[in-house]
Amino acid sequence: SPTSPAPAGAAPPAEMRSMAIGLAHSLSRYKLKFSPDKVDTMIVQAIGLLDDLDKELNTYAMRLKEWYGWHFPEMGKIVPDNLMYAKTIQKMGVRTKCKGLDLSDILAEEVEAELKDAAEISMGTEVSEEDVANILMLCEQVVSLSEYRAQLWDYLKNRMNAIAPNLSVMVGELVGARLIAHAGSLMNLAKQPASTVQILGAEKALFRALKAKHDTPKYGLIYHASLVGQAQPKNKGKISRVLAAKCALSIRVDALGESSTATIGIDSRLKVEDRLRQLEGRAPVEAADAAPAARPQPAVVMAADTDKGRGYSVAADSTLAPSGKKKKGAKDEADDDAAAAKKAKKAKKAAKEGEGEKKRKRDGEGGSGGKDGEKKKKKKDKDKD
Repeated sequence: SPTSPAPAGAAPPAEMRSMAIGLAHSLSRYKLKFSPDKVDTMIVQAIGLLDDLDKELNTYAMRLKEWYGWHFPEMGKIVPDNLMYAKTIQKMGVRTKCKGLDLSDILAEEVEAELKDAAEISMGTEVSEEDVANILMLCEQVVSLSEYRAQLWDYLKNRMNAIAPNLSVMVGELVGARLIAHAGSLMNLAKQPASTVQILGAEKALFRALKAKHDTPKYGLIYHASLVGQAQPKNKGKISRVLAAKCALSIRVDALGESSTATIGIDSRLKVEDRLRQLEGRAPVEAADAAPAARPQPAVVMAADTDKGRGYSVAADSTLAPSGKKKKGAKDEADDDAAAAKKAKKAKKAAKEGEGEKKRKRDGEGGSGGKDGEKKKKKKDKDKD
């Protein structure tokens, strides 16, 4: 206890307690920093923030178009992109200034010419300077959020390539991050079978189909992968199943493997692409054409090869015929087949003859028994007389 005196040569109890707390904190810190490149919590938070930013951006851009549309309604159809729309308003202000401005750094030449023509004959209402000032402040928000979203997307791509390179090759960074976020972590996702990975994100539709005894969904979040998008509508279910099977392997390599680069993912993607071509009736890509895209995979060293003292012999696993025996040719195989057929025919004939012999013997026994019965009957009648 803290009040009891410390043994001779030992630290005081208060010092021991602080040392134990420090050791516990150091151990926890070590566990957290065990593999900083494999911390998938950053991916879960980043993809969640990216979705929130998209919602906010869409809301702000829609409000901006409605607000400025009272002044220049034709601009919404001429400049559909949200970021370009906001930057153009920032530079232009009111539509009357559009004619003398150079917007070539924002818009294409033909779009700029169309915008200037529309500004002269626009049917929009006039706005005050205070209204324009508030619209410009909203434009600044849209532009700043768009730039931050681009930075966040670059960060998410870099984290995905460091944490799950094989999964990123298979389905892309965005879909891969959504799968990890939906499962909770990369390790939780690695524990899921391929069938679960295939319909991850479509749980509501799955349980509704099971309850109503209808067809279950064929894909969930994996539907947004580029390989599924390339497939024809009738082949999307098959491709999503093949892709989910390869993704399950890639996820386990990413979660439990030591390599920080894509290894199995590149070959798996090539196989899925070949399967897609096969379903569509196209010729598969030759191995020589696909070889430059593939990266060398790390060599796998068996434990039995490193330990020479083990009694297990790898050569005993060989299923090939020994080199001393001569390999049978096509003619020898044909002769063997003919001999086997002849032998089977003889066995069939012998079995048939055996059955006939048994039948004759049985009939003979029955006939002799009948004759003895007749003799006994005649003798009995004679004794009665």
